Amino acid sequence: MIEEYVAMLIDALHIDFCKKVFSRVKEREGSLSAMEVFSLEVIRSLNNPTIGEFASFTGISQSNATYKVNSLVSKGYLTRVVSREDGREFNLHLSDKYFNYKDIFRDDVIRFTLGAVDSLTDEEKAVLEKALIKIDGKLEAIKPANISKK
Repeated sequence: MIEEYVAMLIDALHIDFCKKVFSRVKEREGSLSAMEVFSLEVIRSLNNPTIGEFASFTGISQSNATYKVNSLVSKGYLTRVVSREDGREFNLHLSDKYFNYKDIFRDDVIRFTLGAVDSLTDEEKAVLEKALIKIDGKLEAIKPANISKK
């Protein structure tokens, strides 16, 4: 039964996130498609990946990844920065324009969590925190190695 509650919670937060993205991203010159929004979220999570790392993580071809990145660069959401490790490669950096959209989902999750946790006793909060730490440990198996922890 717990898994059903977790799935319902994630679904509710996700659909609210999608609604907010669609309301903020209007169809106009330079606007983002839903796929571009998700591409930016992956790039953010991978913490300044190369195009190759982005392609590998998403399971798309290098040329497809390059096309997506070029579109996001031309719209002003990404910049390419020469890699310190290999001057022939570029790391993808999110621009200030991206940060207008960045934390739509994360802010809602934090706001929801703080509201929900306020209704718990100190003992319940401690139990919840301990359980979430264990769950996070299980999630390590599916997180990319360089995912940014906040």
